[in-house]
Amino acid sequence: MAKVIVDQIKCIGCGLCVSIAEKVFKIGNQGKAEAIGDCQGDEECEAQVKEAIESCPVQAISQKE
Repeated sequence: MAKVIVDQIKCIGCGLCVSIAEKVFKIGNQGKAEAIGDCQGDEECEAQVKEAIESCPVQAISQKE
């Protein structure tokens, strides 16, 4: 799986990504989302990350190979 990246400038800290994929995201000390892990071949987790990317209201989440 590609590395998950959260753009700290765009992120508004709504927490939607955390609610969708709590294994991969958390709200950090600055009140914004952070990527804390990856899915390591877990297809359900990868689908959750994809949903989080598509659901982010400010398009702050991306993946990089």
